[in-house]
Amino acid sequence: MAAGHKLVIVESPAKAKKIGEFLGKDFVVDASVGHIRDLPNPSELPPEMKKGPFGKFAIDVDGGFEPYYVVDADKKKKVTELRRALKDADELFLATDEDREGEAIAWHLLEVLQPKVPVRRMVFHEITKEAIQRAVHDTRELDTDLVDAQETRRVLDRLYGYEVSPVLWRKVKQGLSAGRVQSVATRMVVERERERMAFRSASYWDVEGDFAQAGAGASASESFTARLSALDGSRVATGRDFADDGTLRTAQAVHLDAAGAQAVADGTRQADVVVSEVNEKPYTRRPSAPFTTSTLQQEASRKLRMNSQTTMRTAQRLYENGYITYMRTDSTTLSSSAVSAARSQARDMYGAEYVPDSPRTYGKKSKNAQEAHEAVRPAGDRFRTPAQVAGELRGQEYALYELVWKRTVASQMADAKGSTATVKVSASLPEGVRGGDGTSYRTAEFSASGTVITFRGFLAAYEEGRDESRFGSDDDAEGVGRRLPRLSTGVALETLRAEARGHQTSPPARYTEATLVKALEEKGIGRPSTYAATVGTIQDRGYVRTKGSALVPTWLAFAVTQLLERHFPTLVDYDFTASMEEDLDRIASGDLQRVAWLRRFYFGDSAQSVEGLRDLVQDLGDIDARAVSTIPIGDGVVVRVGRYGPYVEVEGGEDGEPRRATVNDDVAPDEMTPEKARELLEAAADDGRVLGTDPGTGHEVVARAGRYGPYVTEVLPETEEPPKRGAKKVKPRTGSLFQGMDLATIDLETALRLMSLPRVVGVDPGSGEEITAQNGRYGPYLKKGTDSRSLETETQIFEVTLEQALAIYAQPKQRGRAAAKPPLKEFGDDPVSGRKVVVKEGRFGPYVTDGETNATLRKGDEPEELNEERAFELLAEKRAKGPTTRKRAAKKTTAKKTTAKKTTAKKAPARKTPAKKA
Repeated sequence: MAAGHKLVIVESPAKAKKIGEFLGKDFVVDASVGHIRDLPNPSELPPEMKKGPFGKFAIDVDGGFEPYYVVDADKKKKVTELRRALKDADELFLATDEDREGEAIAWHLLEVLQPKVPVRRMVFHEITKEAIQRAVHDTRELDTDLVDAQETRRVLDRLYGYEVSPVLWRKVKQGLSAGRVQSVATRMVVERERERMAFRSASYWDVEGDFAQAGAGASASESFTARLSALDGSRVATGRDFADDGTLRTAQAVHLDAAGAQAVADGTRQADVVVSEVNEKPYTRRPSAPFTTSTLQQEASRKLRMNSQTTMRTAQRLYENGYITYMRTDSTTLSSSAVSAARSQARDMYGAEYVPDSPRTYGKKSKNAQEAHEAVRPAGDRFRTPAQVAGELRGQEYALYELVWKRTVASQMADAKGSTATVKVSASLPEGVRGGDGTSYRTAEFSASGTVITFRGFLAAYEEGRDESRFGSDDDAEGVGRRLPRLSTGVALETLRAEARGHQTSPPARYTEATLVKALEEKGIGRPSTYAATVGTIQDRGYVRTKGSALVPTWLAFAVTQLLERHFPTLVDYDFTASMEEDLDRIASGDLQRVAWLRRFYFGDSAQSVEGLRDLVQDLGDIDARAVSTIPIGDGVVVRVGRYGPYVEVEGGEDGEPRRATVNDDVAPDEMTPEKARELLEAAADDGRVLGTDPGTGHEVVARAGRYGPYVTEVLPETEEPPKRGAKKVKPRTGSLFQGMDLATIDLETALRLMSLPRVVGVDPGSGEEITAQNGRYGPYLKKGTDSRSLETETQIFEVTLEQALAIYAQPKQRGRAAAKPPLKEFGDDPVSGRKVVVKEGRFGPYVTDGETNATLRKGDEPEELNEERAFELLAEKRAKGPTTRKRAAKKTTAKKTTAKKTTAKKAPARKTPAKKA
């Protein structure tokens, strides 16, 4: 590498490669591959720091919330490469994205690389030759306020997750997580499902008729369709008039039943019908604003069926390869060159009349919109049409580019113009027309509307998609595209058809990814750039699953949400969460100090009676774990979220014990009625409870209660051959449940593990004999030939390694069980199992146990100094991992070094006070 070069550092190799093409031989472009430093897990801290102020969070909360950063293990080689490239450079350009995260990456690079040459902060919003060359000569200093805002968010999320998540482990289930935005998003999905569960459908009827002008030449081709809107001047109820409990919101609306609607339909066919009113007014529709991050995600979901994460990955590739501008933005602003490009392209492709006299401007719509970037648009001062990039882009990349191009060009085009006509038709009903309640009606009024577009304007390029209406098309009155015949008041009509139609009200629609993103943005929760990750996280954590495009909460999400709502209501309050985002914006603009804000959030403010996060999580004894994991269904039926998954329970079986049955994922919460619950209970009582199908054999697996206790077994398929006898008889695999396992809540995964026993641990290299781990009438044990050795707990059957088994066999065999050694230390009852927790000395060193779960003490944990909170934490972590067989970790592979091209840099930026670093 030649001396005297200028080093440019960006985040991604793809970005580095593209930018390298636009800069001369004096520049070298390299990538940091995202963040190079982050907060470590507290367990990864150096031993001497674990007992200090950084020990709990890797943050000194009493020392100004100072974070302790370390270079990620997989980034150490990259840091070495960057230092080598910087050694011979005469300037350094930090060219990361111009947002909080990008600014923070640049700051961390400065802290780690400690450059001795001038440093310039290089920013751009698109990767084109013009933009990159312009950015090289128009640099700025590092924005430490943006760095403060990002660091505050990172510290905030660490405090929130590390304080609240353990509460979920202890009171709901091991391995769960809580997060500032993910917990609120989960609550929103749960609240929508609650609305669906409480919803009571209502039926209503109306009448639809086809009418045409009376007289010669009247035909179906000249007819129009109208819907019953009023009877004797009183409006007929539609779906919008019913509350979610099925009751009519207003007494003034006529609630037609089947008999009444049929009577009106019959009467209409006999009635004299005339046009009673005709109204016509101009119709104008304006184009939508250019894309922001969230509207891009919503529209890609509606039109391209792409989820949020796929949309953002695809947009990232388009940005890095110079096709669109920066895709993480909540601004609808276009630069003057972009406006000019869009207007010019619209004029060339559609004609001068399709472009308004003056450019369009769009204001910010999101609650916390930042105007640092442009909207998402095609890159460059002159846009490439989809046809021009068709040879370069394929599949999703092409589809998304086309969507961005259409939206951008349409945003600078003229309004769509037309006219909307509304016609009211009056039918004089014959005597005797009565509703189901006996009410007599004399006049029926029908309404029809239609909008005719006379000038398409921006619609020639693009039309925004719409989310599905819960009321359906019957209540959509605009009728765009529907043309009505020219009519005038008093004109007699002929009834061609009149039919009674029944309807059912629909529950609120579940969120889709698009509508959830839209709702989060409207409430000001989170940042558009994080929505894709948030939606992905709540699915990965098991809080939400998809059914088609709908997001369905799991029962686990109900339990977590109930706990947070009852005991941490502030943390999942929509306004409070949105206000945190506003405060981060104020820190980014320099109007708020990060330390003061974090101190108030974590420690509270006694002067204003504000309780901090630290105090909120103290009184865990007040949380009833059983209550927060219980969801009442009705009629004495509840769903409980147990250790092995959700199950339905009803009190008072024949033996006085509660009856239980597992709830599988195919039953959505809004489908769990008391009737459905009893179906599951009866099915479980008849012939065991079906857990699912073994993916290896295709055999059904059931859980049953046997004379020797509860067990799981496979159901072998029936064959035409007679069953074999004796040793040749095919027997189904079975497995007895361990102590602490519940027949009603055992799941398929656990059942398959039980049926796989005995487990082969390995082969003794000395004797060549196979060592197995299994469960017997006297408890868990190892077996090698005729030599058996006891294990301490049943979970060791799945966990013991060959090395540990050989160590056990290396010890002298004892007759009977060895006398139990006294515990090294004793604590109170574990908050999850309710059992007493002690520290014992084991074969492989000291460990903490509650009699069910054993957790080996970590490096740095001394039995004498171990406290109760740490003991509970070790057990919770062990439960979260589950009883898995240990495997030797695979070696990490290091990404190939990207060949950097040469690049440039100015004066060193203002330095943020460095935090401690490893």
